[in-house]
Amino acid sequence: MNVSFTKYHGTGNDFILIDDRPLHFSPDPSEIHRLCDRHFGIGADGLILLRIKEGFDFEMVYYNSDGGLSSMCGNGGRCISAFAKSCGINKNEFRFLAADGNHTAVMQPGNPSLIKLSMSDVVTVEDRGNKIYLDTGSPHVVTWQIIPDNDTILEPARKIRYHDDFRKSGVNVNFAGVKENHLVVRTYERGVEDETLSCGTGVTATALAAAWSGKIPPNQGEVEVFTRGGKLKVYFTQHGKGFSGIWLEGPVEEVFRGVIDVR
Repeated sequence: MNVSFTKYHGTGNDFILIDDRPLHFSPDPSEIHRLCDRHFGIGADGLILLRIKEGFDFEMVYYNSDGGLSSMCGNGGRCISAFAKSCGINKNEFRFLAADGNHTAVMQPGNPSLIKLSMSDVVTVEDRGNKIYLDTGSPHVVTWQIIPDNDTILEPARKIRYHDDFRKSGVNVNFAGVKENHLVVRTYERGVEDETLSCGTGVTATALAAAWSGKIPPNQGEVEVFTRGGKLKVYFTQHGKGFSGIWLEGPVEEVFRGVIDVR
């Protein structure tokens, strides 16, 4: 069966987008893994289906590149909003359903490639020694350690990713720090099992962890976060140990379109 797709990226975090509103596409994990493979397929960090959902503009169904259904993806949520508009859902503000609940995506006036996405509230943040654990739609650990661009994060990230504390449910791992008036972060994503150039829920987790731990003023309310793939901005309101009014903002870009034979 031939399937049309569009590839997008948000600060280097790339996705295969498929308009599945006819509900014809039901891939198995091995097929998703093949499509996301950078040598034998299209190549992507994940695959996202655009589906119809009553009461919403659409539903986002997200698969990691290993073929498994995943939790929320912040950059993917921004990319699917741009994709939805290209598929004829002609709005500048979308309300859609994802794995962790409702989200709103807003296209900035005069710059539709700059998309601001509402994120789920964070009720608690846990201090686990030199690691901060929180769930921003996907579970994350933030460690305050800047790893130079020329050094790999795979070994230290996998020690955390596969630690007994996290082995059952899995966790994404972020190495972060403060530089001048912004944050820098590198993220290892479960399901991809590698470093990605950017991770929206990881950027969000890093910003909130920085406010929670006093790395930035708790009342600052917004912070720029630099990933290897580009710059994102996080807005938030802190109250006690939790956060609300969380938004992730950054650019998205269509890379190319094509048709591929799905087995």
